[in-house]
Amino acid sequence: MSFYTTTPIYYVNAQPHLGHAYTTIAADVLARHHRQLGEDVFFLSGTDEHGEPVAQAAEALGISPRELADRNAARFEAMMPLIEASNDCFIRTSDPRHVAAVQEFMQGLHDSGHIYKGEYEGLYCPRCADFKTPQEVGEGETCPVHGIPLDHEKEENWFFRLSEFQEPLEQLFAERPDFVRPKERRNEALSFIKGGLQDISCSRAGLTWGVPVPWDPDQVFYVWFDALLNYITALKFAKEGEDLTSRYWPATVQLVGKDILKFHAVYWPAMLMAAGLEVQQTLVVHGYLLMDGEKMSKSLGNVLDPFEVIDRFGADALRFYLLREVQFGADGSVSTAGFESRYSTELANDYGNLASRTVAMVGRWRDGNVAAVELDAEIAKELEPLADEVAELLGKVEPTHALEAVWVRVRRLNRYVEETAPWNLAKDEAEAERLDQVLATLVEGLRCVTVALYPFIPSSTTKLLDTLGRPDISWSAAKFDRSGPGGSVTPLEPLFPKP
Repeated sequence: MSFYTTTPIYYVNAQPHLGHAYTTIAADVLARHHRQLGEDVFFLSGTDEHGEPVAQAAEALGISPRELADRNAARFEAMMPLIEASNDCFIRTSDPRHVAAVQEFMQGLHDSGHIYKGEYEGLYCPRCADFKTPQEVGEGETCPVHGIPLDHEKEENWFFRLSEFQEPLEQLFAERPDFVRPKERRNEALSFIKGGLQDISCSRAGLTWGVPVPWDPDQVFYVWFDALLNYITALKFAKEGEDLTSRYWPATVQLVGKDILKFHAVYWPAMLMAAGLEVQQTLVVHGYLLMDGEKMSKSLGNVLDPFEVIDRFGADALRFYLLREVQFGADGSVSTAGFESRYSTELANDYGNLASRTVAMVGRWRDGNVAAVELDAEIAKELEPLADEVAELLGKVEPTHALEAVWVRVRRLNRYVEETAPWNLAKDEAEAERLDQVLATLVEGLRCVTVALYPFIPSSTTKLLDTLGRPDISWSAAKFDRSGPGGSVTPLEPLFPKP
């Protein structure tokens, strides 16, 4: 079984911020989990390098769009390993292979009658790179996202016959109620469709930084008709000498922020339908990360640098915090204080301390050897459902709930330590068998929650599983084995030391 997940591709008009890391980490959690399940996974991310926002940002800096794209694309690509993203491909839309594939795709739409020449007149946001419909215009003809006055544009462009896909899109949403998640985003997209689709401009005149229209070299494609196609074009050249399209398309889960819902839930499936291709299986839409009550945005200047956070706390802590603190799919506030609190109370104390003292107790009282004994039935009953529960939640792309399911067990294991008081059992030779059982139960419980946490905090969990002598991260290994297989542990440095 194949699993193909994508992030949106990120604009290179500025360097990465925490919002970009957030989406990428969520996609990486899905990719890692589905690899644990033994599936054939492909994970794509990259940069969106054409269009007016990039050209304007470059002009403001006194450099060429190509220079700006090269500079910031390198920063985005460098972010991937730093946040432990396991993406299989990083696409840049300025890649000549992508450019050629876009031209081929759009030429096909033109030749089949889905594109015609017309005149556009209306309101346009240069930061969104979006032609606004009347219902999308803010008070005083401003952009509701950026709060800036919209430009009045009038130009002769090539148009995509989006209106022809009114009925097919309504049918798609009716037949596949989970096509867009969560439900409120589905309803928002469906409302836009039912409001009446108008044909949309798919080219721009007067711009040079973009993919040239092959049948009209005086125009370039409107950036969204270039950018959206990356999800398919990357499959054509991600692996040297092999076209992966038939192996992975349609995409299984595409992750986007709510500000680009319309493009991915309406324009993108319509383009695919026009080309005779299957639409993506599921579009999962997340909310905004907020600071001081406002969306974290490059243009607003209220951003946290993920590189600085990682330097201080490590990538695993960043990954955990973002998916733990903010309910995935909703808007949520983030802060330095919130980050430090989660790090201290949950990573360092709940999980890190559980790992440290479990390993230390086995080392102190059993020379690192874990007895092969029947494990505590009460803990087994609570741990056995964990793997299925987390798999179901991640299958529904609910990583925050999945983390909570794991944390319920982490807390339970900590209570088990207090309830059984192994330090008292160790003082009484008559309690040797009970101590063996308690320690073995703790090791097995710790191992199970650690396998379940692997997609979220891969480096720390890999280190701990090695310490426990059971490095297997496959999802079958997340099952609690109440028969108590035994084994041995080795010393462990603190997983999440206090900075």
